[in-house]
Amino acid sequence: MSLVNEVARKLFLQNAKNFAKLYSVNRCASTSVNLREVLAEKIPEKQDEIKEFRKKYGSHVVGEIQVDMMYGGMRGIKGLVTETSVLDPDEGIRFRGYTIPECQELLPKAPGGQEPLPEGLFWLLITGDIPTEEQVKALSREWAERAALPSHVVQMLNNFPTTLHPMSQFSAAITAMNSESKFAEAYSSGVPKSDYWESTFEDSMNLIAKLPTVAATIYRNIYREGSSVCPINMDLDWSANFSAMLGFDNEMFTELLRLYLFLHSDHEGGNVSAHTVHLIGSALSDPYLSFAGGMNGLAGPLHGLANQEVLVWITRMSEALGKDVTDEQLKDFIWNTLNSGQVVPGYGHAVLRKTDPRYTCQREFALKHLPDDRLFKLVSQLYKVVPDILLEQGKAKNPWPNVDAHSGVLLTHYGLTEMNYYTVLFGVSRALGTLASLVWDRALGLPLERPKSMSTEGLKKLVGAS
Repeated sequence: MSLVNEVARKLFLQNAKNFAKLYSVNRCASTSVNLREVLAEKIPEKQDEIKEFRKKYGSHVVGEIQVDMMYGGMRGIKGLVTETSVLDPDEGIRFRGYTIPECQELLPKAPGGQEPLPEGLFWLLITGDIPTEEQVKALSREWAERAALPSHVVQMLNNFPTTLHPMSQFSAAITAMNSESKFAEAYSSGVPKSDYWESTFEDSMNLIAKLPTVAATIYRNIYREGSSVCPINMDLDWSANFSAMLGFDNEMFTELLRLYLFLHSDHEGGNVSAHTVHLIGSALSDPYLSFAGGMNGLAGPLHGLANQEVLVWITRMSEALGKDVTDEQLKDFIWNTLNSGQVVPGYGHAVLRKTDPRYTCQREFALKHLPDDRLFKLVSQLYKVVPDILLEQGKAKNPWPNVDAHSGVLLTHYGLTEMNYYTVLFGVSRALGTLASLVWDRALGLPLERPKSMSTEGLKKLVGAS
């Protein structure tokens, strides 16, 4: 980036930050610190906006569907509305219009911290507004107050065998918590459809609040001999409580956890976990059942389990090549991997056509806090040599690293070495985006999702092939 562009970027961020502060000051008399109240003000406005838009442009054609798209996992088909974030192939993710660096600059941080609080991102995702520090602090406390688990869920988690995969335990516990569902209760009592969002919001708030407790209980049971999870501290933020419950007292690990939970929260609506939550929710399944389904999708090796796969591969490579690996040794190892029919894990993305900004963000964290870490140096070396090899091979549309190429190395550095557990952290984070979207699905009255499928024979007739 040129000096001129860098100066322009900093000026833009500073102006945006100043505007956000001014906006907050100007609205302080009417701006609530209660997220539900703020959301209740915004929903009617959005409902009217979409109603008017559909009235005028509802018959407008969006895009084209090709046969290859239908056989290729519906990739590229524009068929969903997701308000919380948009993924541009060349630019990367924007959360409600804000890039990752802009969010890092504008969202509130913990006292003395440098990374944005995930609570602030959730507020942004669900309202579209940059929250004030007071609003984020109130949300932190509200989640702390809602964090206790039902006794039957604790008992179930404690009775699971330690050999059961952490994601299986995570999904099962989320499903079991639907005994507490306010949405299921409201639906059974005949609440009007226009009010569905309220109980969906309550379930989402409760679920997000409880997920760190669920995740920490799983971690303690499997990897810490069933030691007790410490009580929630009402004065700590969501990530700090999670870190403490896991058993870490390193402030830099807590900062990394804030960054991790922020970065993995949302990636528009077409990925497996987000789409699954939306799809199941469209059947008016409650948020617990909907999110549990999304977590079963996240557990797949082509989605959330990829961060685990990356670290396994890097560890195996490090053991095979030893210390002080040369670029030539690395290239030979990578070519052997590709020639054996395997892929280089952590590289490529279904949508992105550039280095994942989430990777870049984690790299900057590592350069600042752990520049001499051996595995980080190896990741940096891979970043230097892998893209050219993939371009030479000619099969990858995107030869650049994605978010999974980095996260496991950072977690390992701070002592969270249990790779099977990493996707649970991803799941805790992904709740922020998927549940914010689910609240809006109900607020906008989105219907049951039921796309039309066709047989190969029918497609052949359609295109004149038979």
